[in-house]
Order: sequence, then structure tokens, then C-alpha cells
Amino acid sequence: MLRPQDTPTRERRSLAGLWDFRLDAAGEGLSSGWYEGPLPEAQAMPVPASYNDVLVGTHSRDHVGDAWYRTTAFVPRGWAGQRVVLRVDSATHAATVWVDGTEVMSHSGGYTPFEADITDLVTPGEQIAVTVVVNNELSFQTIPPGYVEDTPQGRRQRYFHDFYNFAGLHRQVWLYATPHTHVDDITVVTDLDGTTGVVHYRVTAAGDDSHDVRVRLRDAEGTEVARTTGPEGELRVVDAHLWAPGDGYLYDAAVELVAPDGAVIDVYHQSVGIRTVEVRGTEFLINGSPFYFRGFGRHEDTPVRGKGHDDVFLVHDMELMSWIGANSFRTSHYPYAEEVYEYADRHGIVIIDETPAVGLNMGIAGGIFGGPSFETFSPETLNATTREAHAQVIRELVARDKNHPSVVIWSIANEPESHTEAAREYFEPLFALARELDPTRPVGFVNVMLSPHGTCRLSDLADVLMLNRYYGWYVQTGDLANAETAWRTELEAWAGDGKPIIITEYGADTIAGLHSLTPEPWSEEYQVAYLEMNHRVFDSVDAVVGEHVWNFADFRTSSGGVFRVDGNKKGVFTYDRRPKAAAHALRTRWTAERD
Repeated sequence: MLRPQDTPTRERRSLAGLWDFRLDAAGEGLSSGWYEGPLPEAQAMPVPASYNDVLVGTHSRDHVGDAWYRTTAFVPRGWAGQRVVLRVDSATHAATVWVDGTEVMSHSGGYTPFEADITDLVTPGEQIAVTVVVNNELSFQTIPPGYVEDTPQGRRQRYFHDFYNFAGLHRQVWLYATPHTHVDDITVVTDLDGTTGVVHYRVTAAGDDSHDVRVRLRDAEGTEVARTTGPEGELRVVDAHLWAPGDGYLYDAAVELVAPDGAVIDVYHQSVGIRTVEVRGTEFLINGSPFYFRGFGRHEDTPVRGKGHDDVFLVHDMELMSWIGANSFRTSHYPYAEEVYEYADRHGIVIIDETPAVGLNMGIAGGIFGGPSFETFSPETLNATTREAHAQVIRELVARDKNHPSVVIWSIANEPESHTEAAREYFEPLFALARELDPTRPVGFVNVMLSPHGTCRLSDLADVLMLNRYYGWYVQTGDLANAETAWRTELEAWAGDGKPIIITEYGADTIAGLHSLTPEPWSEEYQVAYLEMNHRVFDSVDAVVGEHVWNFADFRTSSGGVFRVDGNKKGVFTYDRRPKAAAHALRTRWTAERD
């Protein structure tokens, strides 16, 4: 799905701003026809934003069910004769959308876009009303999974992931216009032939068939370096400037639909980063050179906004990443806003792109967090319907992010149960699907310490081994000497599998400003000592090709239980982005390696 953009043949209009809003825990809005007119008893709500922390009180923070949004907008009069599309970049976790009371689309999955052609419902120059009902309920058949519990105080959403279940319209909502005959999709795959960059492309178009496809490739200075015609082909760039970590060099492919008389019908600009990605033995190669991942698992979570995208935090967080010497991050545990990937493309930041498949492990839910005991895979819990929802989020992730040079690995799940035959049966078709959709990138999943080496039944399906381990925190807490021995023993066993290993999570909860003369858990000194212990282990195992600290910044979690203190405190930055001592320690390590 192509992201809306402005070109000589296209125009977009953001619907961001203050919308009318109303929570609907009783679910009366649908039966009462709230989509037919102004929302009764509405209040203001910014879009994009999570609604949970914008309002005051537990009624919004603990809300379960529908939340209604409504706005009005004028369709530009210059769009007469054009195709008009309404697009929602994300609605967490499911949504239905109406235009002037007519239902136009529904979507399940909280982190990927969806859109509808509304040409027949609008008149350019006139106003329309857009109504969206967003539902935040999770079940065993959604990705991520959860369940709703009836309590004497009302319905409560229970879920199995260790971050807060923020909800709402978290990203942009767009009106955009294209010609009726238009570029519908573009796929770009790059390769190298010596120093010549090879850009393979495929263009699909919708509408009238009486046109040709013309592709012009320009460098960053605007000079045309290659051109060709046809819906599928290749462009060759002599002495290509490669996209590389730290060097986000992008070419621009102007894709044009051309009428028989030579007139341009539609044009779409696709950025192109020429680079290769390869796994060779225990090495991870970008452009044929070994790459070592330095960075973080992160969350889309900022004060008040929750998961609402904010360009201010995007730029500031990436500046902090640069300051600390990071070169990569994982989109834990869901696809991020598209603006994030575009920024990473332009700045040479490497991404492990992850689906929202988190919480697929009842051993964690019932064991570590003390929740009810469920069987992970069964007809009543995660089943064939769940797997189809999982397959769909993989399809939508690849369709959205396939052309980003910054994306180098698809991660299809975080910490699932992986030591059982049922897990193998569930996941094997999903690995096959990811490779069918994109055979050019490595595919993996993130292994949890409940499935140590020798017990995991999924690791052989992965191209890269990604491990979350907390020796010295969740096990051997406070005993870093024994933690180091145990961790090195397991890591050396994984190294024997002959695949690259990325440590995708390691971290210790830390209260900023808590100090101790000897490193004690929760102190800043312990977080530093904990990281140093892990780094000694990583440096002793050649198969390790990356380290992603958990987490970039402190983040919100479920308010239930006593397992967390005001959220998860494993960040090396606080929730409001102040550095802990660990940030300075990491900067010393990572900038030395960079230099």
C-alpha cells in the first residue's frame, strides 16, 4: 500500500487536529446510529494520540470497548474528476469508518494502514463528516491476544504483553486524491554487480490499461542516472552510492503512467536505497561487509500522547540514538509509524521490523506475571483463527515496509512459546509465508529464556537467532558473577548452531537517582554493572552480531499487579528522556566502536 504523497498528479490533506470524541463502554453507539450525525455529549480529542492519558480519570485509562471519533472536512474543489481516498494510518485495535453515515471500511489490527475509495460519496468543494469507531478489545483470536473479564466493577481487558494497551487513532488520517488511472503499488529490490547498483522494480496500476510505465531514477542531487519503460524491469547505476548504516543515501524513482499521446497520467516518487543484506555463516552482512547491531528495543510511548505519533519525539529520540552511538533498533513489538521508517531511511539507521505478535506465551502470562493458567495453543486459545490473523499482520507489514532500505530483518513474533510441537505447527507456515512474501530479507523471531538452547523447536526455521535474556535480573538477581557464567554457557551453545546471534533484549530495571556504594538491583550503579557483565559475555562469543538493550526509555505498562513500579524502568533514558548513568556507559562503548 503506497503512502499518500503530493506530486504533480496527486494531493493529500491531513485530518489531524481536534476531533469530537466519546467513549462508549456500553456499546450503545452502533444501535443508536451515532455514525449518522454529530456525536452526543462529545468532547475534544486530539488526533493522532492515544485517548487513555489525555483525559483525566480511570474511565478513560481503563476503558474497554468502543471509542467514537468524528470530524468534518471540506473536499478540495480542485479534486473534481479525481479519485478520492480516505486513509487511516492506524486504529488500535480495530475500527469501522463512515462517511456521511455510509460505512466505507473496517479493519482489524492496530498498527497498519487501511483505506477506502470514497469518490462516489463526496463532492469536491463540499463538506463531509468522517466518523470512526475504534475498539480496543483483545481476544485469543487477535494479534496481540488477550481476553475481557467481567468483574463486579465492570469489564476489564486482560492481556499478555508487558506494555500498556494504549488505544485510539495513533497516526495520521488522510484525504487524498489520485487520477482514476493511477499507480497502485511499487516493489523495489536492489542488488550489486560489482560497483554497479541494480534496481529491480515492479509496478502495478489500476484503472485504464491504455498507458505505459516509465521510470526515471535520479540521484540525491537530482541528476538522472537511469531510465527505462515497462511495468517490470531493472535500472543499472554505474558506481552507485550505496545506502549503508550511517549513510542514508537515497535515489528517487519517479514512476509515471504515460498515455499513448505522451501525456503523464500519474506520477509517484519512490525512494530507493541501493544495498544488499545477507546472512553468511555467523555473519550478518550489509553490502557484503559484516554489520554489528548497536541499539535498543524501543516503544512508541511518550508522556500524555501514549502511542500517538509525534514528530518532535521522533527527531529528539533519534538524536539521542545518534548521541549514544546506536546504529539500529527493533520495532518492539509492533510496526511503527511510517514516518519513523522514512527518517531511518534518510539517516542510515537499521531496523528489525516486528509484527504485533507479542504475548503468544502463556508460560510467561501465568508464570512470571502470576496470571491465570492457560494452554498457549489449543482450540480454545491460540488456534487456526489466530494464526490467520497472524498471517494477515505479516502480509500487511511486508506490503507496507518492503521498500524501506532501513528494514533488514522481519521479526514475526516476540517471545512466543517455542519449545512445544504445537508451537512448531503454528509457526512453520508463518515462516514460509514471510519468505514467500519477501525472499530478500532474513526472517526470524525473538526467543525467550523459557525456551533455552536445546529445547526451542523454532530456531532452525530462523535465518538469524534473536535472544532475549535477563541473566542477573530475572534470574541470578543481584548475583552478576554467577549470572555471567550461566549466560556465557548458554550463549556458547547457541553459537554452535552456526547462525548470527543478536541479543535483542537485556536490561535491568533502574530508578533514576537511586545510588548505592556497591551495585544493588534497581540502582544506577547496578544497571551499569549489569550491562558491563553482558558485554563481556557478548565480546567472548564470535557469533554475536548485535546488542539491543531493553529499553531505550522507561515506558508504561499495565497498572495491574505489583510487578512494575510506575511502569517498566529498564530504560537507559527516563520516560521524559533524561539519561541515566547507563546511557553514558553505553555511549562510551558504542562511540568507541563507531570511531
